[in-house]
Amino acid sequence: MAVADTAQYSTGMAQSGGLLTGRLSAMMFMQFFVWGAWTVTLGLVMQTVGIGNLIGNAFSVGPIASIVGSFLLGMAAARYVSPRMLMVILHLVGGVLLFVLPSLVTPENGGTFVWLLLCYMILYMPTVGLANTIALKSFGERTDKFPFVRAFGTLGWITAGLIIGWAGLSASPEIFRVAAVVSIALGLYSFTLPNVTADAPRDESVLRQVLCVEAFGLLKQRSFLIFMTCATLISVPLAMYYAYASPYVGATGISNVGGTLAIGQMSELVFMFSMPWLYRRFGVKPLLLVGMAAWALRYALFAIGDGGSSIWAVYLGVALHGVCYDFFFVAGAIYTGTIATPKGVNAQAQGMLTLFTYGVGMLLGSQIGALLYAQLPASPTIADWQHMWWYPAIAAAVIALLFQFTFRDDTRKIAA
Repeated sequence: MAVADTAQYSTGMAQSGGLLTGRLSAMMFMQFFVWGAWTVTLGLVMQTVGIGNLIGNAFSVGPIASIVGSFLLGMAAARYVSPRMLMVILHLVGGVLLFVLPSLVTPENGGTFVWLLLCYMILYMPTVGLANTIALKSFGERTDKFPFVRAFGTLGWITAGLIIGWAGLSASPEIFRVAAVVSIALGLYSFTLPNVTADAPRDESVLRQVLCVEAFGLLKQRSFLIFMTCATLISVPLAMYYAYASPYVGATGISNVGGTLAIGQMSELVFMFSMPWLYRRFGVKPLLLVGMAAWALRYALFAIGDGGSSIWAVYLGVALHGVCYDFFFVAGAIYTGTIATPKGVNAQAQGMLTLFTYGVGMLLGSQIGALLYAQLPASPTIADWQHMWWYPAIAAAVIALLFQFTFRDDTRKIAA
């Protein structure tokens, strides 16, 4: 895109701020609707059809896909294809795969199902970073508007779950077809998204472009290296929450486990809408620090929560999800964009963030969590669960302290 075209495009974005926000909000809504439609109840579906022994494998494909897909599609391909066209291609092809998946959720085809799910997730995971890139590049310097748009992703996730439950599909493979319809709709809708430019790293070596050297070169900045390290580490307890929060809540005697965990999603939505003001008011480091400290507090609450007089700790720990996720991951996406934009590698950097968090961090968390869970008896008591939660609580506290004493925000504060 020529300089004049870029200036004209930026002016157009500024003149239609409300319309732009609405368009990007619709993108985020569908982006996370697709994911939320099937991932929440996938374990129940697999158990119902008799392939419960493959649940662990099915939930391991996400982190693996984050590593493979984010690098090959979210980072390398972003050098040659605009984020908008990548969204079109990945969601349309992914939608076709989603339509095929229900026919494979059977005891005879369980292994094939897991492999095809991995193929789908390799296509899907890069779109998380691409959606962030399109929003952040479209807003230009007004990246403080990003949290409001990202909040619609959480709303999409919640809406998907409500629709699946209302339709009585929670234990049905048809959840994939619901996701498929919206994935294809998003692929077609992506043709209308802002045509932000593809990354344009300065280096022209083909090998260096394929290896995304410019994006990884951002890690030479001490502050960004510390942030990325802490983001990876804090993703370890994040994986443990997603995997083991539901059986823990059930062990406390709470009957409505799904409704209780939904408190966390509602909390995420509330804090997401408050992020623009908080980011303008406090800057990036306090938000990142509070987010990490909230993880330590949440697991400490789980470690003392039970089905008796301390039941309040369970509810409060779940409600902290909004602080845990929004204050670190949403603020972290904004910070990554701020660091990467001057280098022209925004899409690659967002892909790298996805790679390290949803990929490396979540994969480590899944494995470490499995090791800790293996130490529990076959039918864990509430005391067993309380003991296990102290490990991620202490780990998150150490990470927060490391971040506090080593990280320095050397970017300019985004103007209001």
